[in-house]
Amino acid sequence: MELKYPRLALGALKGGSGKTVVSIAIIMGWRKKGLVIAPFKKGPDFIDAAWLKEASGRPCYNLDTFLMEEETVFNSFIKRAQGVDGSLIEGNRGLYDGMDLQGSHSTAALAKLLDAPVILVVDCTKATRTVAALVLGCQKMDSKLKIKGVILNQIGNNRQASIIRSAIEQNCQLPILGEIPRLKEIPFKERHLGLIPPPEHQKKEKAFEFCSEIGKKYLDLDGLWKVALDTPPLNYSNFDSETNPKKTESGVRMGILKDSAFQFYYPENLEELESNGGSIVEINALQDKQLPPIDGLYIGGGFPETHIEELAANTSFRRSLHEAVENDLPVYAECGGAMYLGECVRVQNKTYPMTGIFPVVFTLDKKPQGHGYTILKSDTTNPYFKIGLIVRGHEFHYSRVEKWEENQVRLALEVKKGFGFDGKRDGLFYKNAFSTYTHIHSLGEKWWATTLIRKAEMYKNNCFNRATYN
Repeated sequence: MELKYPRLALGALKGGSGKTVVSIAIIMGWRKKGLVIAPFKKGPDFIDAAWLKEASGRPCYNLDTFLMEEETVFNSFIKRAQGVDGSLIEGNRGLYDGMDLQGSHSTAALAKLLDAPVILVVDCTKATRTVAALVLGCQKMDSKLKIKGVILNQIGNNRQASIIRSAIEQNCQLPILGEIPRLKEIPFKERHLGLIPPPEHQKKEKAFEFCSEIGKKYLDLDGLWKVALDTPPLNYSNFDSETNPKKTESGVRMGILKDSAFQFYYPENLEELESNGGSIVEINALQDKQLPPIDGLYIGGGFPETHIEELAANTSFRRSLHEAVENDLPVYAECGGAMYLGECVRVQNKTYPMTGIFPVVFTLDKKPQGHGYTILKSDTTNPYFKIGLIVRGHEFHYSRVEKWEENQVRLALEVKKGFGFDGKRDGLFYKNAFSTYTHIHSLGEKWWATTLIRKAEMYKNNCFNRATYN
């Protein structure tokens, strides 16, 4: 069956070109016209996705051909693009930037997979006619890629805009669908590896107003929508119904630490936990005094270091989590969640106690310690990963392990690509608690959600052999 799925992909010549701000502006502009838009983010990204979610009023799903098979990416898009007027896909990095010389897993590769037209967002700082040469190069690089227009960003004056516009129209035969001037006050501040997330942004509403004004004043929203509409239908005769499984009933309560310290969760991961029978219980590690009755706990990443005083001060909650682990509660933690399970975290020469489940001291560095895709191999018996399992994920963190007692901890995973805990190993485990720097996407690692729910069922039914992992 073939159906129309109006869609648009935003690419750029490099990271930091303004794709996220433009994406938000387009989505908000289209919404004001009464359109319902499904947002997507290419690549492993939580922060941009969070902004797109709030702009659209709908979950933002990640599409990544490294983390999951191409068929799974296609099926995921089809599932989420149904029942809406159109979809907007924000790319990452440069248009052709991938893992290798062939540009594997790039924004261009994703756009071709979904047969989506591409709009290039170009930072025009200190350039005129050369911008046209760069756009022309993107066209010539891959003739199968459908580049359908250009949005000029960081325009200094009318003369610059006129020269760039004419050069692109004459040499590239592409329409200019937006001209955004160089603006002094941009209410989007960066920290670490991206924008400050919405839950921590003190002027979030001002940021959305800013984007709305950009869309109204500087973007051709009708022209962009025409490009989105003028897309070929997608054939989904091979659509995998398993991407929309029926929810099973297990009766387990799956806790999720969800607050401004722990906020990095793929919506697919939570949906897969629910589809496998888990009832999601949101928990606030900053304010709740103790764990509620749960059968399992998933702690995602985030920025615990920016809330470190509050986390450390909530002594009763930290104690209740530690006691729950000692009583075999299944706990799975990623990145920032892994830090929380450590002995303490050092920030700016101050030491803050955490839950103390693992005898590990974490510290914050000024440079990224791990950034990019990861490949791990399980080689040690542990609660979650089968021996020999190869896992794909990603990591991005400024924290590192400063001190640990190697004779008191065990690591289950060999790092084939990435950094992990020490450049060689990842995956600390104790009883039914497991922590790793790698983020996993449940549509790529389909065993993940079923394993967590199964462990929760075992805990609920008191079926653990306490000697297995101790």
